[in-house]
Amino acid sequence: MSGTATLTRKADFPGLLMPDGAPWHYLDTAATAQKPQAVIDAMTHALGRDYATVHRGVYSRSAQMTLAYEAARKRVADFIGAKSENEVVFVRGATEAINLVAQTWGVTQIGPGDRILLSTLEHHSNIVPWQMLAERTGAQIDICPLTEDHRIDLGALEALLTPRTRLVALAHVSNVLGSVLDARAAADLAHSVGAKLLLDGCQAAPRMTLDMAALDCDFYAFSGHKLYGPTGVGVLWAREEILDAMPPWQGGGSMIERVTFEKTTYAPPPQRFEAGTPMITEVIALHAAIDYVDALDPEALFAHEVALAKTLRDELRNLNSVTLFGPEDSAGIVSFAMQGVHPHDLGTILDEENVAIRAGHHCAQPLMDHLGVPATARASFGLYSDESDIAALLRGIERTQRIFG
Repeated sequence: MSGTATLTRKADFPGLLMPDGAPWHYLDTAATAQKPQAVIDAMTHALGRDYATVHRGVYSRSAQMTLAYEAARKRVADFIGAKSENEVVFVRGATEAINLVAQTWGVTQIGPGDRILLSTLEHHSNIVPWQMLAERTGAQIDICPLTEDHRIDLGALEALLTPRTRLVALAHVSNVLGSVLDARAAADLAHSVGAKLLLDGCQAAPRMTLDMAALDCDFYAFSGHKLYGPTGVGVLWAREEILDAMPPWQGGGSMIERVTFEKTTYAPPPQRFEAGTPMITEVIALHAAIDYVDALDPEALFAHEVALAKTLRDELRNLNSVTLFGPEDSAGIVSFAMQGVHPHDLGTILDEENVAIRAGHHCAQPLMDHLGVPATARASFGLYSDESDIAALLRGIERTQRIFG
């Protein structure tokens, strides 16, 4: 797909215009995606003319909203290739999904001397919950290194696996480097020692066609807001038999079968893990976001973002002052550093040029330590990105060079 073909898509995203009508070159999609009008409309209608609670009311609008809410669960299941909608748990985001796994499955399956295997490039949300679990259970954490081109080193991962490894938790796509994990190979390695595999799919879900059966992982987590949907909603997928064996995490309404002061019995999954009034309007809007992305052919969108990332890397490579990080075939994400210019200074100057990038440690401080930098500048593409955004970024970098030259 060419950049010209995506120009028509920019019109679907009202957030891509400055107040004066000038284009805003948004290159921070890895942090959060802009929202198409279809998602905004779905959210507005769900908050207004269609609004009612779900699962409880006997009046018609509540019943209709309940049907829409559960239809969204079925839509997510279809989108990710789940066996059943009963494998889809709605959560507030990927962070909550990973914490849910740690505090339910983790506390019952991981004990003293057991091992949890992470990688150097993980987001803090896929590090801290496991550290907390290790402190609670007496487990130990092993760290898989990266290859020279900044991919998770599966050869090293295999060597680190032991019969005491209970869980392998890895990013499907790095939020800093754009490197793509061979997830099926990682699953095969984890399962060879009886471990489970959790994949952080925050950057993969908006960019790749997902198939849980083909990936053969055990848990998969992603956030709605990176998938062109709203904030405050995410998805935990897990195998039905695993969810069925997991105890509840939060107690309250909706997750119960029967409550007495002597004993409470719990609902089956996924309701067991959705205590309280859920994120009703956000789930409806997530459904709209998935419909929007799916209609555009996710494989073509992935190829488009990879091509843009390659174009930007080629342009930056011509600048002697720039150091690039990550593999050549990064999935729509390019991290770099400019000699003598802190990423925050670059981000500030680019903002004056109506260009938005991310500057900082990207919630991946161990990776920054590995790269030997305190922070990087990161440009990340979305389905609305095109060559005009790259051109604007390069103009801003040239201006920065003149200022700091």
